[in-house]
Order: sequence, then C-alpha cells, then structure tokens
Amino acid sequence: MDERIAKQIEFALELDKEKNVFRQTHLSGHGRNENDAEHAWHMAVMAYLLKEYSNEPVDIAKVMIMCLIHDVVEIDAGDTYAYDKEALATQKEREEKAKERIFSILPEDQKEELISIFDEFESGDTPEARFAHAMDNFQPLLLNNSNGGGDWKEHDCDAASVYGRQSKTKDGSEKLFEITDAIIKANIEKGSLRSE
Repeated sequence: MDERIAKQIEFALELDKEKNVFRQTHLSGHGRNENDAEHAWHMAVMAYLLKEYSNEPVDIAKVMIMCLIHDVVEIDAGDTYAYDKEALATQKEREEKAKERIFSILPEDQKEELISIFDEFESGDTPEARFAHAMDNFQPLLLNNSNGGGDWKEHDCDAASVYGRQSKTKDGSEKLFEITDAIIKANIEKGSLRSE
C-alpha cells in the first residue's frame, strides 16, 4: 500500500473515534445521548433537505462537508456543551491543538483542504459557513424539543442563553430562526426553559 492511501485509511479509522464522543443532546423520543458522528450525519442530511431556506445561495456539497467535519476535533478536545461557560473558555485552545494533530494524519494537500473548510466553518464569514452554523444550532434544538425540552431543563438553561446561541441560526436562515423562535417560546411556556 502506498503512503498516500495508507494515510487516508488511517484518517478514516481516526474518524471512527467520533462515534465515542457523546453530546448532551438526547436522541429524539427520549433516547440515549447522541454521539458526534450522529450529530454530524444528521446535520449534513438536514442541510441538504433544508437548503432552500438558506438566506443566500450556497454550495450545498461544501456545507455538507463542513457539517461532517466540524466536530472531528472533539475526538481529542471532547464535546463542549453550548451553555457551559467554563468549558467554553478553553474550547478554542483545545480544538486548535486537536485540529493540528488529527488533520495532520492526512496527506498534506487534504490536510490543508480540510483545515481550510474547518476554519471557514469556525469563522462563519461565508454563506456556506453561516448555513452550516444554522444546522449546528437547529439540529440539537429539534432533538431537544422532541424530548419536551428535557436537555434545557436538566441543565437549568435560560432563554437569553439559548437565544444568544441561536443568533447564528438567523444569520444562516431567517426561516429556520422563525421556527427556532416558536420552539423557544413554547418551551418557556411549558417550563422547560427559564425565561429569566
């Protein structure tokens, strides 16, 4: 086996570790916690299905790749819960270190390509990155809502924090933010999300 394909296969096996990184979000129907690979796959399919609601025209293949690789760094860095202020303070540093190690498994050209796509997602400066961020926010919101807002309730989340995180949804899709807003309001009303 030549060196290039050996590196690509090694990276493919490294990606498998993402299935062991569990998130705070539960599967729909009060299932177990979802893992990062499930989250990424679900986001990518949702991006394709909902692409017509992007605020701007997007290269949907690029959005889907962003969705699929955006949490690869969590193999080393671990999942950072969206509303954990202490963990958020060190997230960037942990993920930068992980990005270098994990993507360095690949041949140099693919390493550079995927790091570029990862960094584009992180910056949120392109239509593709904005729509991918909308998916990153909307997917767990849908799962949480399907479980009666249980994840918010378990972590005693407040509406202001959820709206703060969901502002990126609005940047990528006004339509999906309308749905998000309705979901948040419904969860405040039923007591799953603190209004203060």
